[in-house]
Amino acid sequence: MAVEHGKGKAQGKELPTAGPLSRVLIQNSAEIPNRNITEILGLAQGHTIYAIWIGKDLSALVRLILGGELIEYTEMMGRARKMATNRMIAQAEELGADAVINVRFMTTSVMGSAAELLAYGTAVKLSKPAN
Repeated sequence: MAVEHGKGKAQGKELPTAGPLSRVLIQNSAEIPNRNITEILGLAQGHTIYAIWIGKDLSALVRLILGGELIEYTEMMGRARKMATNRMIAQAEELGADAVINVRFMTTSVMGSAAELLAYGTAVKLSKPAN
């Protein structure tokens, strides 16, 4: 089970996540307005595999038959996206990054109602803001 804030646990191992006061900028483009990239630190990535409880899976199955949004899966993917992003930011912080640029997300179905979500981008150091 993944936890949205603080630290997540997997097989007895602590998985770092970004704190609520992280100063790492996240950008899905190659540029940060009014800043220059001074150093490329490398790939920053975070991932998680999320599954929903079987009871929610069954109610989603009913909705699939009747039509409508599969809220259980929407919520699951939202939690997974947040966790993967926080882990990417934590890795960027370990590298000493000011920002992660070209951020992308990728999802993969693992089994049944489980999905892997990967967040990744390029960790960089930035110049001071232009006046």
